[in-house]
Amino acid sequence: MVKEKEATRARDALNKQRRALPVVQVDKPYEFEGPDDRKISLVDMFEGRRQLIVYHFMFDPNWDEGCSACSLFADNIGHLSHPHSREMSFAVVSRAPTSKIEPFRARMGWAFPWYSSVKSDFNYDFNVTLDETIRPLQYNYMSEAETKRLGAQFTGHFSCELHGVSVFLRDGNTVYHSYSSYARGPELLIGTYNYLDLTPLGSRNWHRHVPPS
Repeated sequence: MVKEKEATRARDALNKQRRALPVVQVDKPYEFEGPDDRKISLVDMFEGRRQLIVYHFMFDPNWDEGCSACSLFADNIGHLSHPHSREMSFAVVSRAPTSKIEPFRARMGWAFPWYSSVKSDFNYDFNVTLDETIRPLQYNYMSEAETKRLGAQFTGHFSCELHGVSVFLRDGNTVYHSYSSYARGPELLIGTYNYLDLTPLGSRNWHRHVPPS
């Protein structure tokens, strides 16, 4: 219990430091596609609220369905009425076109807002689509050289599509970027993992620890 209380206080202190980070104005006029090919701006995603969290869902334009790990994340997105009441909107963005996003979303039974960035630089600018022919590689705040050292983790079947979470603040029609997290950072938002971490088998590699029958 003592260690859990220490971890809770440390998390509270970290959250305070995160809130104190400087915000950076988003100057680029990103355009996204919504259902029925509606054109959506980053400001539109706020739906009139002051704060926005965007989950970068791995879904390459050439794929027929989204990433399975990102789908686990999406399955853990709860009812959005409570965030909405606290001036926070939530949206998912992928590079796949809406013609692929919408059938996949319907199949999975998800209701959250999901937009396509296929016609913008959004994924590249927020370092969740890696393509060294477009810009130097960077992921999880690692340099191009550090990223290349991890090689296969960022290529192959992922087709250089990666996941993350970005947070934005709105002041009128001006949008600011306040925070982004990648790799295991967004695990904090996966409720399934938090439940499983209370159990003897835990959330990671649990099948390796099942006692023999």
